[in-house]
Amino acid sequence: MNWDQALKDYRHFLKIERGLSPNSIASYVLDVEKLIHFLGQNNVTESPLTISKATLQRFVYEVAQLLSPRSQARIISGLKSFFNYLVFEDYRADNPLDLIESPKIGRKLPDTLSEDEINELIGAIDLSKPEGERNRAMLETLYGCGLRVSELVNLKISDLYFEEDFIKVTGKGDKQRFVPISPINKKYITIYCNEARVHQNVQKGHEDVLFLNRRGRQLTRAMVFTIIKRLAEKTGLKKSISPHTFRHSFATHLLQNGADLRAIQQMLGHESITTTEVYVHVDRTHLKEVMNNFHPRK
Repeated sequence: MNWDQALKDYRHFLKIERGLSPNSIASYVLDVEKLIHFLGQNNVTESPLTISKATLQRFVYEVAQLLSPRSQARIISGLKSFFNYLVFEDYRADNPLDLIESPKIGRKLPDTLSEDEINELIGAIDLSKPEGERNRAMLETLYGCGLRVSELVNLKISDLYFEEDFIKVTGKGDKQRFVPISPINKKYITIYCNEARVHQNVQKGHEDVLFLNRRGRQLTRAMVFTIIKRLAEKTGLKKSISPHTFRHSFATHLLQNGADLRAIQQMLGHESITTTEVYVHVDRTHLKEVMNNFHPRK
């Protein structure tokens, strides 16, 4: 088995067996491609089935010279997954990365925005332009429902259950969940649909897509990043933010206002409560208040 065939089979495994999203698959494959590039540069002829721990240690050492500990850990984790797949399929008897440790990294706390900062960003949207109503509805949905950017751009009109006050969200691995939607969020989506989207020349195949670009096609993830970056520059916000910052802020503000962690987990679509628990570390003041208010020996 050569590298091209192994990578093709691995990509199929990630899609069919693990049900990962295209973005996650691309990330896992990229880790292996970096190893393949290293082997080619150094004229190493070992195959996926014969590559040794020593060769992988050389690769990890080279990566360590170029990347941050967090990026190193990401690549090592991706390669371990690849070789675990080969072991699972009985192509190899061992995982040569089992004894190679990832660099120790602390848990990175997510960046968040205050309520005032979110209001300022949304308030900076130019509603005199055709895309203004769309951008306001998008940011309200990112923050109001805690969506990932991929979930936002893939949101369909048929996913809106406004009478029940829910939207249906398709997350990682095509897993679906229902997320509550607030009256103000419904209001701005309705305004966008009735006053802006209705006048667009919607392209075939995009009729059910909620958020469209000027050409009547589904908005891209990159464009959402650009919109948010421009608003941050316009308001003079010094924080480095992205669409995911709105999701982090959604979870943090819910927790600060007393929401149950498991309810937040369900709304975010986290498979494990451990992932959601990172928000407990964002604002320790909230934890002190909970202790002071509710512990019997306060």
